[in-house]
Amino acid sequence: MTTKPPVDDVTDDHIEVGKPRTWAAGVPGITHSMGPALTQMGVRRSLKTLTAMNQKDGFDCMSCAWPDPDHRTTLSFCENGAKALTWEATPVKVPSSFWAEHSIADLLTKSGYWLGMQGRLIEPVHKPAGKDHYQPISWDDAFLIIAEKLKGLDSPDQAAFYTSGRTANETAFIYQLFVRAFGTNNLPDCSNMCHESTGYAMGQTIGIGKSTVSYGDFAKADLVIIMGQNPGSNHPRMLTALEEAKEAGADIVAINPLPEAGLIRYKNPQRVKGILGKGTALADQYLQIRLGGDMALMQAISRRVLDAETAHPGTVLDHQFLKEHCHGLEELTAHLARLDERAVLAATGLRAEEIDELAARYLKADKVIITWAMGLTQHKKAVPTIKEIINLLLLRGNIGKPGAGASPIRGHSNVQGDRTMGIWEKMPPAFLDAIEKEFGFAPPREDGVDSVAAIRSMRDRHLKVWIALGGNLAAAISDTAIAEAALRSTEMTVQISTKLNRSHVIVGDEALILPTMGRSEIDMQASGPQFVSVEDSVCAVHSSRGRIDPVSPSLLSEVSIVTRLARAVLGDRVAVDWAGFEGNYDLIREHISHVVKGCANYNQLIRQEGGFILPHGPRDSRTFPTPSGKAMLTVNQLEHIDCPPGRLLLQSMRSHDQFNTTIYSLNDRYRGVKKGRRVVFVNPDDLAELDIADGDFVDIYNEWHDDTDRSVKNFRVIAYPTARGCAAAYFPEANPLVPLESVAEGSNTPASKSVVVRLEPSQ
Repeated sequence: MTTKPPVDDVTDDHIEVGKPRTWAAGVPGITHSMGPALTQMGVRRSLKTLTAMNQKDGFDCMSCAWPDPDHRTTLSFCENGAKALTWEATPVKVPSSFWAEHSIADLLTKSGYWLGMQGRLIEPVHKPAGKDHYQPISWDDAFLIIAEKLKGLDSPDQAAFYTSGRTANETAFIYQLFVRAFGTNNLPDCSNMCHESTGYAMGQTIGIGKSTVSYGDFAKADLVIIMGQNPGSNHPRMLTALEEAKEAGADIVAINPLPEAGLIRYKNPQRVKGILGKGTALADQYLQIRLGGDMALMQAISRRVLDAETAHPGTVLDHQFLKEHCHGLEELTAHLARLDERAVLAATGLRAEEIDELAARYLKADKVIITWAMGLTQHKKAVPTIKEIINLLLLRGNIGKPGAGASPIRGHSNVQGDRTMGIWEKMPPAFLDAIEKEFGFAPPREDGVDSVAAIRSMRDRHLKVWIALGGNLAAAISDTAIAEAALRSTEMTVQISTKLNRSHVIVGDEALILPTMGRSEIDMQASGPQFVSVEDSVCAVHSSRGRIDPVSPSLLSEVSIVTRLARAVLGDRVAVDWAGFEGNYDLIREHISHVVKGCANYNQLIRQEGGFILPHGPRDSRTFPTPSGKAMLTVNQLEHIDCPPGRLLLQSMRSHDQFNTTIYSLNDRYRGVKKGRRVVFVNPDDLAELDIADGDFVDIYNEWHDDTDRSVKNFRVIAYPTARGCAAAYFPEANPLVPLESVAEGSNTPASKSVVVRLEPSQ
């Protein structure tokens, strides 16, 4: 077991590139899970934590929101889950001497990887105005400094309170309660940058922005269509559900510009054939679509479904479902009758035969699941793209029946639960009414800022204080140079964190870091050990209980930090028992029962084995909470992304050894990359046309319509079998290329998956 930071800082000077893999997991999945755990945590700590992860009486994995099956094995974690645990539960600690040894200027020269590997934060630190070093301070002093700054603002709207998706339900509920009692709805969160397009589109079409399927539906489906996601790296436990679906007879279609190992073949490391055999071939059809072409593809499939109904009246569409539960069929039919097939082929980069094959699979299947992630949500036309998915599902009644439905996959472990608990800058009036009735104060009614709007507001000097409950906005948000300048323009930044990241060194005049406990650690309060709860991608809510002692006795839980901050800022302004909340989380859950729809008797439900499922009208009873009371088939205008000659469409993406902005290593095993991250993947034929060779180093430029220089330098070119005209680079390294103003229509999500760029040889 190591007790020192395991890395020095790193460069990209020695990048190694090999062949990409055509299968995922297997024995390497085991070795790459257990190796870091045993080395960094030791045998005892590793066994105690890994065997409790994702268990019904254990703690929830912090690395993704993939749901748990009813029947779980002793080892119910994946490779990236083990890495996330190792990263959080490391016994390595940042010593007090670190802050004197490293100035802010020095830390700015370090990579995000180096910062994260320095160990757990264990004491509050403060950077006074005009100073270049953090200094350890007491908890009481930290809360006093923040409270004085907040109480001195001209308006509560001059502060914003960010949340990452790792925050548990109980913390999220009291955090939004504190913020609204303070007087603002400025509650941006990580969902603004990732999943907002899904919530916006599904809210308008079926009335709720959450998945309409359960874990068990995958094994009941006839067809699973996977769009814009890479489960092999980003949510590996999904591969087991896909394997179960395949073995039950389902067809699987993968739609992604890049070939992803996990969608090609899966070697389940908990089964003999996954260790000794060839594993399971997953994708029956793999469509390497052009970036941004998914909307055109969905329209083309729906058009073929409608044409099949015309050819065989009464046998293709689910007429009873459409009549009883849907609105807009005539308008959609008329619109798609004018669909230009040439425009579809140009937008998708596919052959007509490939689209015909997918349409035939859809028409043959009685039960269809369409599942997607950020490959769809981060485009200018993300919202209408997701609406087209809903259109296709509705035409044949594939919502509200077993084995069928819409399955958006959330990335962070409780990003969906945070929204349920009120973490949103524009919660509906009914929620705010419930807050007022329960706690006796009038919450603000004007919408707050989302993540992109917050950066704009900081840039324009309206926002003066930035408080972040988890997350790493400086690295996660688009337009890095503008975003960092905006954060630096604030009067105070506060980060509540377990480990260092880029946001800790992009600071306002004054800055604080408040260290918090991890999810794997025992949370002991006045009434005894506490548990929290989380909601996964399929609306299942379950408890999470830490199993190991905190890495330091000086750490506070997130609940403790929020309640103590609320007491320091608000005093007795509102009649809320903050001290009681800290001592006994059941008191928080009792209020959740009264405020949050679907959470009545929360304390009782959450103590059931496996937790409980939140109600969901479209899924449970084919009832749709839209203004019309019906699911809405929508008309969406197809818009082709114009990419001039000599330019490429670039998407940002994660490497395999990465979770959001957290970098576990500099390797991307499945894509054949080692010892570096500043790379750009380009189709060999495109490289030939551009007169660029595999292995060359290039500078990448975005030609947005303003005068800002958006470029990244010295990226190694990798010839890769991605879709023609498309390129890919890692996030957050590619974030400087994404303009702050380039966002999805309606959701304001950064359009990080369709950036027009040019490549120039590095000098």
